[in-house]
Amino acid sequence: MSDKASLQIILANPRGFCAGVDRAIEIVEKALEKYGAPVYVRHEIVHNKFVVNRLRDMGAVFVDELDAVPDGVPVIFSAHGVPKSVPEAAETRKLEYLDATCPLVSKVHRGAERHHADGKHILLIGHAGHPEVVGTMGQLPPGSMTLIETEEDAETIEIAEPENLAFVTQTTLSLDDTAKMIEILQRRFPSISVPKKEDICYATTNRQHAVKLIAKKAEAILVLGAPNSSNSNRLVEVAKREGCTRSVLVERAKDIDWSQLEGVSNLGITAGASAPEILVEEVIEACRQRFDVSVETITLTDENVTFKLPKQLAS
Repeated sequence: MSDKASLQIILANPRGFCAGVDRAIEIVEKALEKYGAPVYVRHEIVHNKFVVNRLRDMGAVFVDELDAVPDGVPVIFSAHGVPKSVPEAAETRKLEYLDATCPLVSKVHRGAERHHADGKHILLIGHAGHPEVVGTMGQLPPGSMTLIETEEDAETIEIAEPENLAFVTQTTLSLDDTAKMIEILQRRFPSISVPKKEDICYATTNRQHAVKLIAKKAEAILVLGAPNSSNSNRLVEVAKREGCTRSVLVERAKDIDWSQLEGVSNLGITAGASAPEILVEEVIEACRQRFDVSVETITLTDENVTFKLPKQLAS
């Protein structure tokens, strides 16, 4: 008879890596195979320290800007996308580059370009300073796009030609928050052009819906993800909004504050789109050392999305 307290772990499915993250990591791995180390990567390939450190150990060198990349070596652009000035600078230096931008982010870029070609001013719903937002705004000339971060922004933004307007969104936002901002924009600017298909990606959508399901049963939720991961932070917010107020973001098992789980008998676990499954397994193992654990998985949907590699790496 175990003297450990019982703990039921409720796993959200889908969780963890999405197709865009899988593709980005595979691009770095295959580039190392093809070219040998070092391969340079501009910015973190995805927002996860464990992933970045593993790739660094394999020979990837992560840099903040292109000018830190020496001549004659390949460079990879991160999954979040880059301003057009970055590949242009690489071409000027005759650097071979591989673009690991998630295809769903690229879709937002192309949508913004189409709206711009139609003469529309574009509102981008997103978070200032996030690499994806920097990359999206950098697809067009300065002044072509205005950032909307909050409902207040949506309510107060003044537009010179309100009848000549479109919006796009960052792919990793809160579905509920974004819906409210879109509602405000459509009320204020009835003729605003909308994306053909929602910009918030399938993985963000699925992970938020799945965490809502486990929030109904869990007394606390651990979200595996990095502090700078937009989609992971949104999962914490969604869980709290669904009533599971003891929801926290942790990078790894060693970061868990076990005092926060005192008295908890139902613990939800999910992971952001750039957090590998090995970190979820690590947390479950840490729980087993302290509790008598049983595991239940709640599945919203099974994902089977895949994206092609860049032609330089296609085998």
